[in-house]
Amino acid sequence: MLLKNTYDVVIIGSGPGGLAAAVEAKKEGAQDVLVIERDVELGGILLQCIHNGFGLEIFNEDLPGPSYAQRYIDESLALGVETLLDTIVLEVTPGRKIYASSKKYGFVEINARAIVLAMGCRERTRAMIRIPGMRPAGVFTAGTAQRFVNVEGIMPGNKFVILGSGDIGMIMARRLTFEGAKVERVLEILPYLSGLTRNYVQCLQDFDIPLQFQHTVKFIHGKKRVEAVEIAAVDENWNFIPGTEELIPCDTLLLSVGLIPENELSRKVGVELDPITGGPYVDESRQTNVPGIFAAGNVVHVYDLADWVTLAGYEAGKGAAKFAMALRAKETAHIPVNAGKNVHHVVPQSINKYVLEQDEIELQLRVLKPIEDRSVIEVHDGNHQIVRRVVRYVRPGEMNTIKLKPRHFADVEKASSLTVDVSPR
Repeated sequence: MLLKNTYDVVIIGSGPGGLAAAVEAKKEGAQDVLVIERDVELGGILLQCIHNGFGLEIFNEDLPGPSYAQRYIDESLALGVETLLDTIVLEVTPGRKIYASSKKYGFVEINARAIVLAMGCRERTRAMIRIPGMRPAGVFTAGTAQRFVNVEGIMPGNKFVILGSGDIGMIMARRLTFEGAKVERVLEILPYLSGLTRNYVQCLQDFDIPLQFQHTVKFIHGKKRVEAVEIAAVDENWNFIPGTEELIPCDTLLLSVGLIPENELSRKVGVELDPITGGPYVDESRQTNVPGIFAAGNVVHVYDLADWVTLAGYEAGKGAAKFAMALRAKETAHIPVNAGKNVHHVVPQSINKYVLEQDEIELQLRVLKPIEDRSVIEVHDGNHQIVRRVVRYVRPGEMNTIKLKPRHFADVEKASSLTVDVSPR
C-alpha cells in the first residue's frame, strides 16, 4: 500500500467502533479512509473474545468475537478502506495532523480532513484500587489473562480468585474452568452485579462458581508468587468489617474492577472530557469540541455490548464523512484558470466552480498576438471543451471576455483546472 499524505477520514483503532466507523464513512461518500491499528491485525479486543454473545443486536445471530470482527473486516476491505497496522499514534493536532510510528513506514505524518477516535478502553489495575501486600507474580487483569489463554495459549495459573463481577471477569471464570483450572471465588465489593445478568447465569451459576457480594481482597500473600488472598466483608462505605476475614489459598488473582476510556490522545489534542464518563463530550454526530474530531465506542463511555459500540461507530463514521466531504468540497471548490494558446493572461486566475450552480462567471483575457480574422475563444479542461465563443478578431491591446454559465456547471464540476485558448477559426 502506498501511504497517502491526506485522507478524508482517519480512524484510530480497529475494534467494533473503529471498523463500523470506517464502513459507514465509505458508504457516506468519503473517498480515502484509513484505519490505524497498533496490533498486527484488525479487530481490536474482539480477537481475544472467543466466547459467543456478539451480533445479537446487529445480525440477530449469536457469534464469537473474531467472527463478528471478521464481518466488518471483510466489508471494510471490500469497500476500499486502507489499513496501517503495527502502528502507534503518538499525537493528534487540532489541525488534524497525525504523527505515528509504524514498523513498515517508520515515523509518518498524515493529514486528515476528519478523525474518529476509537481507541476503546483499558482495565483498572491493582495500583488503582490499592490492594496491600507484596508484589508477587500471579496478579493479572482479567483482560490480560484472557489474551494469554485465548490468543497466546498460556495458562496464567491453576487456582484462581477473581475480584470483581465485571463481564470479562465472569467470562474468564468460565473460560478458566473449561481449561481445567479451579476458580475458588468471585468477589464483588458492591451489593449487586457490575456485569450482565446473562453472564452471571451462564458463566458462574451454570458452573457452580461461588460469588460473594460486598466482599473484597484485603491483602495479597506471597513473595515470589501469590500464595493466598485474605478477603473480608465491607459495609456500605466499603470499610472492612472486623471478624469477617477469610484466607483463600490460590496462585493467581484476576482483577475485573472496571474499565477506563482510553483518552490520552484526546487530552493532547484538546478534546474536553466528561469527568463522569471519563470520555469526550460529543454531539449527536459524535463530534467532540474540536472541529473534525469525532469519537465512538468505549473511548466515549463503556458499553455493555459490542453491538452498541458498532452502532456508535456508524454515527461517528457518518458524521466524520460528512465533515470531511464538506471540507474536501471547499478545498476543491477553487480551481485554477490557465492561460493557454495565444493567451497572455486570464482574470480571475481561479474560480469557485460551485458559484456556477447559481450565477455566471466572466473570464477576462488578453492575447499574445493579433488575429485579424474570425477567432475562437475556447475554455476546456484539457480533454473536453466546455464553452466557446467566436469573435471577429483579437488584438493584444483590447480585452476579450468569455462567460461560464450555470448550464456549464456539470462540466466544470468534474474539472481540476480550466484552460483558455485563442485560435483562428
